[in-house]
Amino acid sequence: MARLELDSVTKRFGEGEGSVLAVDDVNIDIADGEFLVLVGPSGCGKSTTLRMIAGLESITDGEIRLAGQRMNEQGPAERDIAMVFQSYALYPHMTVRQNMRFGLEESTDLSEDEMDERVDETAELLDITNLLDRKPGALSGGQQQRVALGRAIVREPKAFLMDEPLSNLDAKLRSQMRTELQQLQNDLDTTTVYVTHDQTEAMTMGDRIAILDGGELQQVATPLEAYHRPANQFVAGFIGDPSMNFVDCAVEDAALVADAFRYPLAESTAAAVADSERATLGIRPEDLSVTADAEAADGHAYAATVEVVEPMGDENVVHLSLADGPDLVATIDGLRQLEDGTDVIVELPENAIHVFDGATGEAVHSRSLEAAELNETRV
Repeated sequence: MARLELDSVTKRFGEGEGSVLAVDDVNIDIADGEFLVLVGPSGCGKSTTLRMIAGLESITDGEIRLAGQRMNEQGPAERDIAMVFQSYALYPHMTVRQNMRFGLEESTDLSEDEMDERVDETAELLDITNLLDRKPGALSGGQQQRVALGRAIVREPKAFLMDEPLSNLDAKLRSQMRTELQQLQNDLDTTTVYVTHDQTEAMTMGDRIAILDGGELQQVATPLEAYHRPANQFVAGFIGDPSMNFVDCAVEDAALVADAFRYPLAESTAAAVADSERATLGIRPEDLSVTADAEAADGHAYAATVEVVEPMGDENVVHLSLADGPDLVATIDGLRQLEDGTDVIVELPENAIHVFDGATGEAVHSRSLEAAELNETRV
C-alpha cells in the first residue's frame, strides 16, 4: 500500500501542429488505501492517465510518484503495481491456477509452496477455488473477471489499476461485481485507481471521484460533493441520471430571465451573478415539484405541459415543456400517474438551484446542502 501522486501530469501524442494533447496538467493526490475513480466520457484521457501510471505510456511532462518514489523512468515491470484490463487478458492455454501464478513466477523469488499458498488464499477470497483447474474458455465472463482480479491480488502490489473491468459484463452481473469489488477493497485496503465511463460505478464505488473532460481535470471530490457541489456545468451535467436541467438565462435586476419565465433571486444568489450578463440555471430532476394545483405551488412556479412519462417502477421520469421555453425533466413517485398532454405547474425551489457563469460554465452558486439533508431526514 502506498500514496500515489500525479503532479502536473501531461501527455501529448505527436509533435508540432499535428500533435494531440490527451492529458493536460493533471494533479491528483491519492491517499494510501484510497479507492479513486477516474470518470468521464470517451476520449477524455482517463485510460491514458491510467496507462501512464502503469508505465505503458510515457509522460510528456510532470511526475508520477508512488510511496514518494518517482516512477517516470521506470518500466512497467519495475513498478510495484498490478493492472486489471477491460479484456481480462488471460492466457487461454493455461489453467486458472497457472494464470494466477504466472506473474509471481516472472517477478518474484517465492518458492513453489509459497506461490501455491498465495493462489489458494486469493482463490478462496474470490470464491473461485473450484475453478483453479479450468481454462478460461470454460469460464463465464464474471468468472474470468474474478481470475483477472486474482492474478493482480496475488502479487500483493502497492497499488491496483483497473481499466473498465466490468464493461464486458451484463447489467445484473455488473451490479453484483461492483458490490464485490467494494468488499474486496475494504478487505485489502490497497490503493486503487479505477477507470470507468459509467457514472453509476463512479458514484457507488469511489472514496473520491476525479472527473475529466477533454484531457483536463474538472473536479476531484467525494461522490456526494460532486453531485451537490459541482465545480462547473460539465460536472453537474455528467454526474446524475437523469441529467441536471439547464436553462440559459440573462441576468437582469436580481433575477434570471429566460423566454419562459423570470426567476427572482435571493440577495446572496443575486450578488454571485451581479457582474455577469448571462448565467445558466441548473436544477436536478428530483428537486422539481410537479403539481396540477396552481394554488398549492409556493413561489418560482410556472405553467408546463407533460410531454412524455417514462415509468421506471420506483419512479416516473416526466418530460415537461414550458410555454415558449425550455424542456425540463422531473422525477416523481412511481405510484403517481400523469398523462401525456396534462397541464401542470412545475416549481423550481430556490434552495435547490445551481447557477453557473454563462461565459465560463464555472459554478457561482450551489444548492443548499442543509435543505438536501433535511429532505433525507424526512424520508
